[in-house]
Amino acid sequence: MNLVTPRQRQQWLSQAEDYADIFLQRTKYVLPHLARFCLVSTFIEDGIRMWMQWSEQREYIMKSWNVGWFIGTLFVIINLFGQLIPCAMILARKKTDIACGILVFIICFQSIAYQIIWELRFLLRSCSLIGGLILLMVENRKEARSLFAGVPTMHNNAPKNYMQLAGRMLLVIMFLTIVRYELSFTSIIQNLIGGICMLFVAIGFKTKLSALFLVLYLTFVNFYMNCFWLVSHHRALHDFLKYDFFQTMSVIGGLLYVVALGPGGVSVDARKKEW
Repeated sequence: MNLVTPRQRQQWLSQAEDYADIFLQRTKYVLPHLARFCLVSTFIEDGIRMWMQWSEQREYIMKSWNVGWFIGTLFVIINLFGQLIPCAMILARKKTDIACGILVFIICFQSIAYQIIWELRFLLRSCSLIGGLILLMVENRKEARSLFAGVPTMHNNAPKNYMQLAGRMLLVIMFLTIVRYELSFTSIIQNLIGGICMLFVAIGFKTKLSALFLVLYLTFVNFYMNCFWLVSHHRALHDFLKYDFFQTMSVIGGLLYVVALGPGGVSVDARKKEW
């Protein structure tokens, strides 16, 4: 029985990284636009839902919080314009930081209004969305100046790199919500490989390759498990799957930013270069 040697594994990883670099080079002009669109897709979908289900959303808030017609209507208006306007700003690359800040507020606002803070699965997904928005802000952020003039500084002195670290760590939380708690061989292998890639993205080791694998993995899982278009519009399952689908697309957008931007200075990959 021939076992794979460490040298062979290293060669395979190097070849995979080379393919990832080729992919990045060929898509460097398209990838940021695709990442941005995927990232805001859940907010666009939710904003449209607020318009299409205006009465239902208002009635839900009125009953859940025992408030009047005015507060219920105000809630729908805030979520409608508070999502669609920032998304338009982000897609047009206008005042991106302000737009991301508004969307973070909407995430927190909805977490309280829909009582998501008591549901671990939905809370983790909200944290992942915030991680994606942090990476979106990183794209337009300039490197911080050196702490001392004329003296080289470590990469991790730049606030941008700490933002990338926070964004990566929040983003990979998404994987915890799709872990399959089964003892089948397939589930164990999927959880193991996905968990390793999640850890690698979080600490910034083989970052682009790991993030690209998670993009492919989550895309497959999303279209396989959240195919809301096959479910009747009248069933509650349709809205549930649709919500999951677009939230996963937003996390995929965040991972595409990791592929495009790299791990940043606070990462194992950056340390390896310094060694």
